[in-house]
Amino acid sequence: QVQLVESGGGLVQPGGSLRLSCAASGSIFSSYAMGWYRQAPGKQRELVAASISGGPTHYADSAKGRFTISRDNAKNTVYLQMNSLKPEDTAVYYCNAVPNLRVWGQGTLVTVSS
Repeated sequence: QVQLVESGGGLVQPGGSLRLSCAASGSIFSSYAMGWYRQAPGKQRELVAASISGGPTHYADSAKGRFTISRDNAKNTVYLQMNSLKPEDTAVYYCNAVPNLRVWGQGTLVTVSS
């Protein structure tokens, strides 16, 4: 059974940092590149960072230099370290395979506001 469980979101001031975590089913983690997506109110879901196990990472232009994706293969967990957060980073953040599977987790809400 496919399972994706995101955590780590919250309210943070502009310029602050958060670290998101996602526990994924082993079957997904070992077979796919993994990524972090986000969906802001009124906008389409977008891919912000992706990681291929043992391979390169990819970042959306909006995330470059501020976000870092990493994965712990032993724990089937993928992380997103977000620094220098901006109000426009406010969104629900999801992890999924890249390209994404049809199943999504509940996501974790990140709110950047003073």
